[in-house]
Amino acid sequence: MTVQIITIDGPSGSGKGTLAAKIAAHYQFHLLDSGALYRLLGLSLHQHDLLDVVATELAQCVEIATHLDIQFLSTAQGTQVLLKGEDVSQTIRTERVGEFASKVATIPELRAALVDRQHAFAQPPGLVADGRDMATSIFPEAQAKIYLTASAQSRAERRVKQLQGMGLDAKINDILANIEARDKRDMEREVAPLKPAADAYLIDSSELNIDEVFQLMTAYIDKQLAN
Repeated sequence: MTVQIITIDGPSGSGKGTLAAKIAAHYQFHLLDSGALYRLLGLSLHQHDLLDVVATELAQCVEIATHLDIQFLSTAQGTQVLLKGEDVSQTIRTERVGEFASKVATIPELRAALVDRQHAFAQPPGLVADGRDMATSIFPEAQAKIYLTASAQSRAERRVKQLQGMGLDAKINDILANIEARDKRDMEREVAPLKPAADAYLIDSSELNIDEVFQLMTAYIDKQLAN
């Protein structure tokens, strides 16, 4: 049975995580939040005091990446993420852990260690894969490829609202600087840089709400999956 795959790539804060979950629920497909994998790996390496010495302790870091003890549990409140049995759902969404993820994502050996784990999510009837390089690197065979972007300013404003909603302190200037730095790092990394696939459907969500983007996405996906 052919597994239908929808990829949603884009920079941090573009809304792809929220929309990927909505798309997966709409089509009753499995969901891969690849960003969560990198955040979990970054957090785990930090907990092992290895994040700043990856170059000299690479073998140990790859071992941790290969055997990362993680679980994704669907609950009424959304997806619960466990690392070694501990609920880290909110922890991995902080700016600090986002920085950890961006650091480990630049290291080819760590990216390679997570590739097989990502491929394993492609199960019938289908998969919605959300990330930075889902269409260009992990699932180039995907039937529907979406690249969702937005201006850095609008993404920073959304991120501030999200963090404040979680009860966390957030300053717009700090968030904007972090987003711009992360964009630069993600776009300039040597392995699987952040960029749209040549055949991706590009959507700029700067001036659109979630429902408007969802309608654009489903109209495109329906057409692609029917081919």
